[in-house]
Amino acid sequence: MDQISIETDWRQRGFSSDLWTDPASQRWENFVHNVDEVVMVVIGTVEFEIGGETHRPDPSRGIVHSCGYLHSVRNIGSSTAPWLYGYRETSGSR
Repeated sequence: MDQISIETDWRQRGFSSDLWTDPASQRWENFVHNVDEVVMVVIGTVEFEIGGETHRPDPSRGIVHSCGYLHSVRNIGSSTAPWLYGYRETSGSR
């Protein structure tokens, strides 16, 4: 995976980009953003629950979800999992 290429692509699509790393078993539950979000697993097994639907994308496969959806992120693997995330850049706040 070429992180710089992904960041460039996301920027061209109007998204920011940042790297987050979760330890094994980390859970982030029940978030709602007021902007669209894109996420992509770099390494590991991360589960995204978005609007009640569960996704377990292969590394390097991005998922975009619209603002206003209740979502959770869970590292369901046994090791540290880095993943990229970005928000659609707007004149409003995140």
